[in-house]
This record gives sequence, C-alpha cells and structure tokens, in this order.
Amino acid sequence: MFAAIVIGFTSCIDGNDKPVDPVDPGADNVLLVNTNITSNTTWETGKTYVLGGRITVTSGNTLTIQPGVIVKGEVGSGSNATALIIARGGKIDAQGTATSPIIFTTVADEIIPGQIASPNLDPDLSGLWGGLIVLGNAKASLAGDVTEVQIEGIPPSDTNGLYGGSNDEDNSGTIKYISIRHGGANIGEGNEINGLTLGGVGSGTIIENVEVIANQDDGIEWFGGTVSVKNAIIWNAGDDALDTDQAWAGTLDNFIVVAGGETDHCLEIDGPEGSYNAGHTLKNGTVKGNAVAELGDFRDGARGTFENIYFFNFADPATTDGRGDLSLSGDKTLATFSEGSLKFMNLEATLADGVTLATVFKNGTAASATMVAAGANTVGANKTAFASTWSWTAASGAISDLK
Repeated sequence: MFAAIVIGFTSCIDGNDKPVDPVDPGADNVLLVNTNITSNTTWETGKTYVLGGRITVTSGNTLTIQPGVIVKGEVGSGSNATALIIARGGKIDAQGTATSPIIFTTVADEIIPGQIASPNLDPDLSGLWGGLIVLGNAKASLAGDVTEVQIEGIPPSDTNGLYGGSNDEDNSGTIKYISIRHGGANIGEGNEINGLTLGGVGSGTIIENVEVIANQDDGIEWFGGTVSVKNAIIWNAGDDALDTDQAWAGTLDNFIVVAGGETDHCLEIDGPEGSYNAGHTLKNGTVKGNAVAELGDFRDGARGTFENIYFFNFADPATTDGRGDLSLSGDKTLATFSEGSLKFMNLEATLADGVTLATVFKNGTAASATMVAAGANTVGANKTAFASTWSWTAASGAISDLK
C-alpha cells in the first residue's frame, strides 16, 4: 500500500526519528512514521509526518509535536486504518499556536505547512484515515463494573487500546490549537474512529482550541474520564458532533457545532453503563443545524448540566419525521431529568416561523428554553476563540453568521 502512496515524498523515518528508506535524499521535510513510538520523540515545525499505520505512543513515553506540524494518515480501513494513539501512561505534547496550528489530515490532502484550508479537498469529505485517540487511567462507568475495556475503533488484539482505571487526576499531556480533518475510517460494522477520542482521560490533561472537520463518525467522543475541554469546534460530523458516554465527569466550555449533510445528533449524551455515576457539564455553546440534524438525544439515564447553549437553523420537527428536536429517550433518562441529575439551564433557540418551543424541546425541557430572534441570542459560544488564522471552519466563513 505504501509504495503506491509514497510517490513525491522526500524522506522517511520510523517512530523514533531514525532515517529509513529515503525516497529523495535531497530533502527531508516529509517523513514516514511506521513503528510505535517507544522513546521520547519530537516532530518538528516545518515538517509533515505520515502515519504508515496505527501508531501508538507507548506507556512512559512522550510525543512532542511542535507548532505548524502536519500529520497525515495513509488511507486504510479495517485493521489497516491509520490512527495516532496515546496509550495509557503515554503522553502527547501537541501545542500549536493561534497562528501556527497542528493539523491532522489524510495523505490525500495536499496541504503543506503554513496553509489552513486544504487546497484540494472539500470540507465534507470524510473517512480517509482514522483519527487521534487519547487513552488514560481515569474512572469510567463500564458494563459489569470492570475497570478497563478496549476503546472502539481499535482491534481487540491491540492492547494499546485499553483505557480506564482509578486515577482521576491522570495526565495524558497537552493539546492546544489542533485541527483534525477527513477522518473516521471504519474498522468494522458500526465501529468507526472518532475525530478525537478521549477514553478514561484524567483531569491532569489539558485540551484547548480543538477543531474536528468532516469526520465520518463523531467529532469528539468522551468515554468516562475527568478531562475538561475548552474551545472546541465541530464542522460536518458524519454521525454525532459531540458524544459522551460512560459517566464522563469533565466540562466542555465554549463550543461550536456546525452540522453537515450527514450529521445525526449535534449532541448525543449517554448514561453510565455500570454502577459508577458521574455527570459532566456542557456550557457556552452555539449549535448551527440544518434540514437533517437533531439538536440532541439524551439516552440511557443521561446525566449532566447543559447551560447557556444557543440553537438555530434547524428544521421543523413536525415536517421532518421528528428531526430537529431535543429529546429525552427512555425511562432512565426521564428519571434522571425528573430527579435533577440531568439539568438544562438558559437554552435559547431561533426557530422557524410557526414552530413552538414545545415542538422542539421535548419531555419538559422547553421550560428551560427561550425563543429569540436571529442574532438576538444572549447565550452561546464566544467565536473569537476560533480565529481564521488557526481554524479552517472560521476561515471558510461557516461561522460568519454567528453572533
């Protein structure tokens, strides 16, 4: 597979930055990574690193990615899906800047360091590689009250895919100013890789200013853990934009969702799978819909607090077979809502003519919602965090109509 893709590449390295099989000895700005990272390693500004397979930063080691680096995954699906995995005990130090973000994308993308928008791929093209997976030792609510399980998207034979534990303060590193694009490769029926997967990631981890574009599965998905995320933007998710599972206990503060043509739920919130219960908080968000997306689905005893969120540009649920609403699914979720462990506060929405709040916000959630005119919202995201110098979503104009 690599021989067909490597044409035009300039140099190759393994996971420890040692030159191997150079294609063009006269240049060294495109480098192949084809083994796991088993020592502290730095990927350098001005270079592009190509993931030749499923690459893991193993326990006890740190991968440092400098500002402006581009990481490209080779095309593959099934057991050949490419991804970058930070295993339990491993760390990532990926600190881009507002003027020099770190970009994760596909080898089909002709983008080079210094560019923000792809020169050849549309922003709704998905499934061309895997994604970024960060795994930790924090608690998760797992079926059978086990303490660890395999993350979705990674074959069970790869034990680097295990997550979960008892250290809620676990530290998997720092992620700032990164953009993840065109991912979500399928490794099996209903088993795709998310743009950013956070499995049992602890509160010692710092994640800020993250963008996910055109992922075939979810944009960001949390599986338990306690990590918080600040300033996240999701554009053209193929399934759910933001998905929470297994009693994630962190906070998402300041987020934007821009639904795409295949987006299912903008928010999909699932409850605990074991006896351990914890809630999370989503606050200060703006959610831009379309004719097919749902505002949110809260399922299986979902818990948490959802506040200061503005929804607009959704279809009338009465004319779209129930699409375009926010609903509580199942008796368990109705119970958590009734007892107050699932809370909604200060929701605002701009609705189509003739559509009522009760039509959109189901199961009593309309009591926490207010209808506002377009552009008159008093809650929502602060879009200045998503500058066009680091976010392709912002540079494209896709959020220009946000207040």
